[in-house]
Amino acid sequence: MSIQHPPGSIVGLPKFSAPTDFAESPLSQALKQPVLLGLFLPIQAGGWTQSTLERSTDWSFDYNKALTLKAEELGFDLVFALSQWLPKGGYGGVFNGQALDSFTTTAALAGLTKKIILISTMHVLYGPWHPLHLAKFGATLDHITGGRWGINVVTGHRAVEHEMFGWPRIEHDRRYELAAEFLEVVQRLWSDNENFSFEGESSWKLGGGFVTPKPHFGRPILVNATGSDAGIAFAGRYSDIVFITSPTGADINSALQSLPAHTKRVKDAASDVGRTVRTLLNPMVICRPTDKEAWELADRIVAHGDQRSPQGFSSLNSDAHAWKGRDPQDPYRFVGGNIRVIGSPESVVDQFLKLKAAGIDGLQLSFFDFRDELEFFGTDVLPLMKQAGLRH
Repeated sequence: MSIQHPPGSIVGLPKFSAPTDFAESPLSQALKQPVLLGLFLPIQAGGWTQSTLERSTDWSFDYNKALTLKAEELGFDLVFALSQWLPKGGYGGVFNGQALDSFTTTAALAGLTKKIILISTMHVLYGPWHPLHLAKFGATLDHITGGRWGINVVTGHRAVEHEMFGWPRIEHDRRYELAAEFLEVVQRLWSDNENFSFEGESSWKLGGGFVTPKPHFGRPILVNATGSDAGIAFAGRYSDIVFITSPTGADINSALQSLPAHTKRVKDAASDVGRTVRTLLNPMVICRPTDKEAWELADRIVAHGDQRSPQGFSSLNSDAHAWKGRDPQDPYRFVGGNIRVIGSPESVVDQFLKLKAAGIDGLQLSFFDFRDELEFFGTDVLPLMKQAGLRH
């Protein structure tokens, strides 16, 4: 069997089952929560905060394993981390390039966890990946975890990363066309009960591919991170969860003004093709017993801001649309996160309530000092979230 279609065309291809089509799937169970709760693991040097202020945050597997097990103990729904391919020195300063791979890290966590959903961030267009590889590896992890594994599909936005694999950076929208083709084939391999062949626009081909075991709940969970028109259209077609940023920067007040229209746009892209998606946002949470103490910590982080990497994660010729609303002169840019949520436990929960009202379905949390602040979050913030109706 062979399918062929025009470049970028996905019209008329089969509709695949999603984990949300099965009431007993781990994703469906997690979505019973009023707000999804995740942890953005710091598997890269510097975590998410561009500051030299002392902290425990570390990129090692043992550190991130401990965070994951603590998050599971606290009842968090999911964890994932970034994926990056950087030259020597990374972005500079605390972001020195030391990092684990997201796929192998979450795969290693599969046998160590029991309930929490594990998402692997993967650049599906880079060098070694073939749809048959990913379909087989993904189906295997789906079985190891009982349906708790998924992919955060990313296409790469830095020229240097594409160049590492031997070609110039692929044009922005073209990346999503190729990723769509990739996922169509992977989903056929997850669902088809016969050998499947394919020849399309990509450099790879598939001749009589077949994958066992089949995933438990239609397919593994699909996530993607995006802010562009092409990326949002892709998310509407394929994703269960869309990892978004604030179009107007990391200040909470500015974000709350722009997020209602942005989240509606993302969800409309899915409803236009008969699907439903959930939005996930990454707050950097700076929480202390009082507002004053929290802001004092934020100011200390800024005072130790690492100037050796002036552009931080936007370095190395990025063409990502999601970060265009960032103010390069914002003094609190050193704190990190898609948005900043700073204050006492009561203030943090109030800001979470406002984010939910703005159309945010999930919070993928980052911290400055992950170990100690996750512990504090569990004892002082999570009970207030339950009282406020954000968690069961």
